Amino acid sequence: MKRIAPFIPLIALALIVAIAAALLLRGGGPAATITAGEAGRPAPTYALARLGGGELLRNQDIAGRTHIINMFASWCVPCRAEHPQLMALKARGVEIIGIAYKDQPSEALEFLSELGNPFHEVGLDPDGRFGLQLGIAGVPETFVIGADGRIRAVHRGPLTPQIVESEILPALSAP
Repeated sequence: MKRIAPFIPLIALALIVAIAAALLLRGGGPAATITAGEAGRPAPTYALARLGGGELLRNQDIAGRTHIINMFASWCVPCRAEHPQLMALKARGVEIIGIAYKDQPSEALEFLSELGNPFHEVGLDPDGRFGLQLGIAGVPETFVIGADGRIRAVHRGPLTPQIVESEILPALSAP
């Protein structure tokens, strides 16, 4: 027993690593489940402060119209990377509601001033509560909301031209 005692911490560490690896690899890994359960459920209702002030931004303001909700932040590097895709969607006439997630209003305004504003409206989610209601994992995240108020598609991470063509546009045009 005295010969095994010095190796017990090493054996315990190896066991922990083996269990962690098995859990990560089970079911195809995180990419296989990252958007599970989001599409098809009703989008949450909201009444958020608008960037720049004014009346609250409410989901009723855009009810009955297919649109996109894009969660972004000025401090988010991937949000900068996806911004040209949002500008291209705006140029195609897509209504996009931007939600500044856990961001300072002045920083969000500066971000949009610098890169251009692709959003029809911009709401503020300073404490992340609306993001939690949507079920986000981080920013950027994009939600296609149907005219019926249900989430049609969810994309976690920055949009690319390929993702816009294969996921976002089909969800926008779905009946």
